[in-house]
Amino acid sequence: TPATIVKDARRHGVKVKPVCVAQSDWNCAVVADDTIRLGFCVVNGLQREHADDFLRERNERPFVSLGDFRKRALLTKDELRRLANLGALNCFAEHRRAAMWRVEETPHYDLLTTAGSGSARVSPRQSSKSPQKRDAFGPSRTGGSTRDACATQNSPLAPMTLPERVRADYEVMELTTGPHPMKLVREQLADIWRATDLAEAKHGSIIRIAGNVICRQRPGTAKGFVFISLEDETGVSNAIVTPDLFEQSRLLITEEPFLAIEGEVQNTDNVVLIKAQKIFPLISDGLVGSESHDFR
Repeated sequence: TPATIVKDARRHGVKVKPVCVAQSDWNCAVVADDTIRLGFCVVNGLQREHADDFLRERNERPFVSLGDFRKRALLTKDELRRLANLGALNCFAEHRRAAMWRVEETPHYDLLTTAGSGSARVSPRQSSKSPQKRDAFGPSRTGGSTRDACATQNSPLAPMTLPERVRADYEVMELTTGPHPMKLVREQLADIWRATDLAEAKHGSIIRIAGNVICRQRPGTAKGFVFISLEDETGVSNAIVTPDLFEQSRLLITEEPFLAIEGEVQNTDNVVLIKAQKIFPLISDGLVGSESHDFR
């Protein structure tokens, strides 16, 4: 999945920058030897033609404020909400909820249009500086601000917490440039082995692994055995499930997005596979992940 590709890239030292209306293109792009920028193509619910339209506007003249962006970008309210929710408007606001608050405001130019006339575009041609960069997972790295000069008050909403930002990313993009969801709950999982540590597991010992289910496979040549791949913040661990255990836990295995698996370590030349003995759902408020690639 795109989420797994992004996490694997980050584990290999690649910096992945978030979607930003001032910086992103439609496609994800390489912006430096070790850096990529996510594109609008990963935003669920954003129509390609709408994105192309405001990208043409931005190429002609950079957006200078959220009000300017709303005026010149022909986006639906739902599309604006999605961009605000994932942090793509943070270049014009202090944080995501501040952007979400301002997206719900009625722009001054809307008050001057005839009711029911739709979203009219007004494209003033005054020159201005391009917006300053602001990362979706942190404060601005510059001292300047691109918030609208006409804003009369700050948002009354508190900034999202880190888990809330990760959840919002998965809701809109099914991936995140923030920490892996498993990292957010790691302190609660004292008896769970991380994927990166499995090479040290003793052959034949009984351990537990856990993570976001990214793949379920049941090859026709495997005599009913099922292979499950679990992703955590350090990598991917793999488990094998016998036909009998699969039948006992079929619904759990096929429906739960996060699993914990207890089983026997099969460590051959540092290639580790866990032969499952018990399978549990991994449930926590901080856990939200991507969909898996499964047998059908």
